[in-house]
Amino acid sequence: MPAAVWIVVAAGALIVCVSMGMRQSFGMYLGPMTVDLGIGRETFGFALAIQQLLWGAFQPVMGAFADRFGSARVLVLGLALYTLGLLVMSQATSVGYLHVGAGLLVGMALSGTTFAVVLGAVGRIVAPEKRSLAFGLATAGGSFGQVIIVPLSQQTIAWAGWTTSLLLMAAITAATLPLAFLLRGRLPAAGAREQTFVEAMREASRHGGYWYLNAGFFVCGFQVTFIAFHLPAYIGDLGMAAIVGAYAIGLIGLFNIFGTWGCGALGGQYSKKYLLSALYAVRAAVILVFLLAPKTELTIYLFASAMGVLWLGTVPLTSGLVAQIFGMRYMATLFGFVFFSHQLGSFLGAWLGGRLYDATGSYDLMWWISIFLGLVATILHLPIVDRPLERAAQAA
Repeated sequence: MPAAVWIVVAAGALIVCVSMGMRQSFGMYLGPMTVDLGIGRETFGFALAIQQLLWGAFQPVMGAFADRFGSARVLVLGLALYTLGLLVMSQATSVGYLHVGAGLLVGMALSGTTFAVVLGAVGRIVAPEKRSLAFGLATAGGSFGQVIIVPLSQQTIAWAGWTTSLLLMAAITAATLPLAFLLRGRLPAAGAREQTFVEAMREASRHGGYWYLNAGFFVCGFQVTFIAFHLPAYIGDLGMAAIVGAYAIGLIGLFNIFGTWGCGALGGQYSKKYLLSALYAVRAAVILVFLLAPKTELTIYLFASAMGVLWLGTVPLTSGLVAQIFGMRYMATLFGFVFFSHQLGSFLGAWLGGRLYDATGSYDLMWWISIFLGLVATILHLPIVDRPLERAAQAA
């Protein structure tokens, strides 16, 4: 790829690195904030569930704005909202601050700073045969954020408390604003008759594969959000130090760098739908083995490493299928709707994890639900008709 393209991919990866790294670090704040604010895990989980739901609800809107006006403006707005949300969260003295900061503001911000908007910008300047690889590299930025930002969050919480830690996170987020201007992308040239927004939505709604992708991504959101938000607390319940949870989330991010890159590279060579089915099947198997295995630091780290390989590999494959079937013109919008389904799953994973824990004193039922859903997603991707639509092929 030309140097200019690499710069755009790198800028997108760095923005996703910060945005997703911050999001994945919220599990580190669950313990200290619930203690200081005198709230239960369900209450904290509900704030994060609001975040996931709003992230998904605003994702198609932000995607449509990016398709219409370019990604840079959307990214600037998203990063500004993210910074404000972290500042509000840092000053929390009651549940209201938590819901506004971590829930409302960060939820809206994530819709403008993550995959649909960034991958839409990247996809417009990358040749189709390299698109899956570029999506994998940009997505891997989120994993690198886990490696760097999650342990940093835990260490600053231990050294200076959660308020100071969140203020530092806000400063880091604000510092990424200039990168947004590198992702202006290319808007479609005027001239030839092109598909309208309404036509694109109608076309996707009539394609069975699009609904299967929505359902499969719901499962992805449920699994990864439950693990990201509740694994540190689960590890603490086992009597292990908080840093073990931080290292586990960090390992997920470290190994997902290779996982997302690998899935992106494989998606350019093999059937994306079969790769997705295999990924969800292996996820279910890994969770089952972990649930039945003795719980030691070694098994925690092995589980985190295995899940890391499988963590966000769904993103380049799912977004790649959307682009492959429907073309790039409304890719950010169409993937935005798929991502909304992901966030419905994320809402349920974040909230239900806390709800079932408070009701039963255990996360076991959530682990079994995650296994079952993984098997469902394995089956859902098999019947997808993944050849490009004739109209989309001509437009490409």
